[in-house]
Amino acid sequence: MKGVEDDVALMSYVYNSVATRHTLEGIASKYLEVFLTVPDEKDDPDVATLAQYYAARADAMRDVLKFFRDAMTKTPKLLDVYKDIEIPLLSVLADVEHTGCMVDVKKLNQYSAELESQINDLERSIYDEAGCQFNIASPKQLGEVLFDKLGLPPRGKTSTGQWSTNESVMTELAKEHAVPDMILNFRFLSKLKSTYTDRLSDWADKNGRVHTTFHQSVTATGRLSSSDPNLQNIPVRTDAGRRLRKCFIAPPKRCLIAADYSQIELRIMAHLSGDKNLCAAFARGDDVHAATASELFDIPIDKVMSDHRRKAKAINFGLIYGMTAFGLAKQIDIAQAEAQEYYDLYFERYSKVKKFIETTRTQAGKKGYVETVFGRRLYVAGINDRNAIRRRAAERAAINAPMQGTAAD
Repeated sequence: MKGVEDDVALMSYVYNSVATRHTLEGIASKYLEVFLTVPDEKDDPDVATLAQYYAARADAMRDVLKFFRDAMTKTPKLLDVYKDIEIPLLSVLADVEHTGCMVDVKKLNQYSAELESQINDLERSIYDEAGCQFNIASPKQLGEVLFDKLGLPPRGKTSTGQWSTNESVMTELAKEHAVPDMILNFRFLSKLKSTYTDRLSDWADKNGRVHTTFHQSVTATGRLSSSDPNLQNIPVRTDAGRRLRKCFIAPPKRCLIAADYSQIELRIMAHLSGDKNLCAAFARGDDVHAATASELFDIPIDKVMSDHRRKAKAINFGLIYGMTAFGLAKQIDIAQAEAQEYYDLYFERYSKVKKFIETTRTQAGKKGYVETVFGRRLYVAGINDRNAIRRRAAERAAINAPMQGTAAD
């Protein structure tokens, strides 16, 4: 990819990531009220019809380009995001896609066979534990087994009126019976096999390289996504996921390097809020979750145990993203009164974080968008919605976006 001067899809994405789909048809209809109708192949369009269609596309491309150039000139920060981040990234992603990621096809096939055996064993165990055979993939049949036969308490219904058997419900029910926990494991292994071990071998070229497609103009916050296959969701927190990751290899005399930012979004919050206690923890090089645990539980930092740190991590990330005391109680499985104490104490210790959250919520309500450190605008739908549930969800998104968007930039 050389000589790319402009890309109207990226212009549209930077201008407003959520206004429309960033196709030429979507952009032209949104900003110019020009409607490009694709000729129907079934009608076997003649040359004149096709010529007219492509001429209209060329006209729309020219006019859209002018619209965005004029609009971005009036908002220099957006122009900087487009010119300094998105356009240079385009050629980098093209190189990464073209090069591909090497996989060990033989290992993948072996692991796929092992997973099939594990899934079959697990299926038999589920039937034994439930006392009957049923279609595990059927929410209706699973609901009948869990709630009618085993007598477990339902936790809510789906839009179709059936009892929900989604992941959060099954996680709760797993505390009361073995079958829901086994179902979760069955689903995880089945997805690992169908999405990755079976498919990656098919995606690999003759050199054993998989070529994903990165999407630069899809997510609302500026993050990348990938598809065909999605290489950004390879599991890491389980033995099965780590085993899959070992199937990704480097060629001879090369190695793979894994790199990650250290608590990047908390660091961004420290920067944006200017909170002295949070900034001081990072300046000292503290483990910030351990430092929060020390503050909240009133214990020396060297006495912080893993359970303290786990709770503090949930509190750190939950509260900076607008979680309520009720949500926190559910997240770390404690009484709501105890969660409220942590909530109050956290914002007492990190008072400028609370002020930043409140200011962000107010500004988002007035402007309809928030900004990253680099000036990327993130529009927040529903921020002034009359429906309290939708409005609170939008407020949480508004608080989240400057951290997530800046990390993405």
